[in-house]
Amino acid sequence: MIKANFKDKDLIVDILAKSFDDNKSVNYIVKQDKKRAERMRKLMAYSFEICYLFGDVFLSDDKKGCVLIVLPDKKKTTLKSIGLDAGLALSVIGLSNIRKAMAREAQINKLHPKRPIYYLWFIGVDPLAQKKGVGTKLLKEIINEAKFKGRPIYLETSTLKNIPWYEKFGFTVYNKLDLGYELYCLKKE
Repeated sequence: MIKANFKDKDLIVDILAKSFDDNKSVNYIVKQDKKRAERMRKLMAYSFEICYLFGDVFLSDDKKGCVLIVLPDKKKTTLKSIGLDAGLALSVIGLSNIRKAMAREAQINKLHPKRPIYYLWFIGVDPLAQKKGVGTKLLKEIINEAKFKGRPIYLETSTLKNIPWYEKFGFTVYNKLDLGYELYCLKKE
């Protein structure tokens, strides 16, 4: 696993946009219209920038997979973060969906502990490289990184088939949200 540089942004956006194309949770946030694919890429670009500023961004050694981590206790309100949030609201979510998106984020954040955590926002592998151990290797390395930093890992998934994969690495489902789709909340202490 290698720490990503800002020049890796386009590659990471590409990996995430492809691997989360049909994800229920992502499509809940992204306005569903003829610009959906473009909006998806903008969401992933936003996520990259937030994690680059307030967390960690990693690539697999072969650059076929990536992980975006947020350290919520390090997140600050800056001119840049305000600009990124405004861009997300206007160009990805759409004005009509802002309330729905903010309510979802509030529900998720309410479930997180008040202590420092390692929030696994995205882990994605290029669809052509999936089922070859890239994601497994990344997740193992992220677990070690979180352990080194003394932080539990928290994440959410709307993909039911991913739950046994996470459980294999010691994650447990600690809550489930009904948002018109089921969002499973997992943690690893």
